[in-house]
Amino acid sequence: VQLQASGGGLVQAGGSLRLSCAASGIILSTNTMGWYRQAPGKQRELVADITSGGSTNYGGPVKGRFTISGDNAKNTVYLQMNSLKLEDTAVYYCNFLQGLGMNYWGKGTQVTVSS
Repeated sequence: VQLQASGGGLVQAGGSLRLSCAASGIILSTNTMGWYRQAPGKQRELVADITSGGSTNYGGPVKGRFTISGDNAKNTVYLQMNSLKLEDTAVYYCNFLQGLGMNYWGKGTQVTVSS
């Protein structure tokens, strides 16, 4: 499975960005796609994920501000990030999980929130 992410960049605090991640390759009907992030000096943490059945899960710091959605036909997941804060600055990694422990990571896209 290959993951192609896009949409990172520089935005002012309070602004919005939308990330997308498309999966290609051998895709099983049951899977979970999501986003993690890693800020300098910190551990990688869950931002949000969504199952192929539509169930979503959010990390505490982004609840109410970020929305994850998916398009199963396109094997693509989207992360709408609103009301961005300085502390949202990080490298965001797309993640894809299927089967028994088949876990894939995208290359990462930088999101920088400025004051």
